[in-house]
Amino acid sequence: MMAKIALIGAGSLVFTKNLCSDLLLTPALQDSTISLMDIDPARLAQAHNLVRSMVTRRGLSAQVEATLDRREAVRGADFVITTFQQGGLDAYAVDINIPLRYGVEQCVGDTLGPGGVFRALRTIPVLLDLCRDMDAVAPDALLLNYVNPMAANCWAVDRAAGRPHVGLCHSVQDTSEMLADWLAVPIDEIVYRCAGINHQAFFLEFRRGATDLYPALREVVKREDIRGREPVRIELMNHFGFFVTESSGHASEYVPYFRKSAEMVNEALVPLFTDHRNSWYDYGRTGGYLRHCLHRLEAGYGAAESAADDVPQTRTHEYGSYIIEAIMTHQPQTINGNVPNHGVITNLPQGCCVEVPCLVDGNGIQPTVVGALPPQLAALNRTNINVQELIVEAALTGSAEAVHHAVMLDPLTAAVCTLAEIHSMVDELLRAQAQWLPQF
Repeated sequence: MMAKIALIGAGSLVFTKNLCSDLLLTPALQDSTISLMDIDPARLAQAHNLVRSMVTRRGLSAQVEATLDRREAVRGADFVITTFQQGGLDAYAVDINIPLRYGVEQCVGDTLGPGGVFRALRTIPVLLDLCRDMDAVAPDALLLNYVNPMAANCWAVDRAAGRPHVGLCHSVQDTSEMLADWLAVPIDEIVYRCAGINHQAFFLEFRRGATDLYPALREVVKREDIRGREPVRIELMNHFGFFVTESSGHASEYVPYFRKSAEMVNEALVPLFTDHRNSWYDYGRTGGYLRHCLHRLEAGYGAAESAADDVPQTRTHEYGSYIIEAIMTHQPQTINGNVPNHGVITNLPQGCCVEVPCLVDGNGIQPTVVGALPPQLAALNRTNINVQELIVEAALTGSAEAVHHAVMLDPLTAAVCTLAEIHSMVDELLRAQAQWLPQF
């Protein structure tokens, strides 16, 4: 069978390049139809030219389409992949800059915090419109969502649309490979079990065969060169007992301990980053990822010419192509996917979005039952899930009151602001982003 795979948000050129390269390096998918869709004609044309170039260079029979019409892109699709950013960098700058005036020091701001809340409120209506398109013209398609904030977005899709879907991230793969490197153990000899919520899942087991590698990990992180790469994650492991999946810049935002003031960020947190390889997040500094995105845009990082010269020759560790291959060929794969919590993690709320090991084959995405997380980890996850629940409520009902409640419950914001300050900040964000928030 030939698959039709639609990419919504294909103007995200580097991601489109890597994902389409993965698809075209997969023998079972090399005669697929790849349908690219974006709202920006220029970026869509770049993506179209890039993917067609890959097909031609590799001598493949895949068909590549491009359209500005989302419904036409998904018509008859077997798989729909989302990579868009509603509101673009204009909205993202508002997410960071208004909360900063209230003392909320967000490093990335795409998952939790005021930035994560408002990104979700902009994104969820678009995802649900897409689901309605799929219901009409691609009723059997699987939605593969890469758009953040992952947990809130997927929770809303499950609650409002009920479509088959999975949320995908690379933090589990990245972190497992990083830990294997620290321990000088080949990644293909590592066995791990990782579960929780997106960007805050934990390696419950990390083994080489029957040997528990946590004792060795607790020793190796005492080295200054290792600690300087991931100071926040190491600190969280020392106090909560397990290593978390998302990088230190991200992880510092989801808890109330590290970013209580600009002085705390710049004088206590940033100096801990003695290894500066993680420049995407500017070593934990506030607004680091926004500056990275703006710099990339100014430098022309997304130019088709440079992207075409740097096409991967092997598949990346992104899960997308492996999921599609497993479903199309009925050859099993295992992934860590974001799925509805229907009895999967027993001490997290039913219906929320959890990130757990999943089996994928011709039967689709099949989450494995994790059971109960260690209680301190479940408690930490619940502080984030509380915010996600109110985000979904706000997005689906248009309740501005629920938006206020979501930000009031955010661990970082609550560590910095009074209730009156939060109310004022949310009102200001709602006014500044009104063009992207018609439901309010």
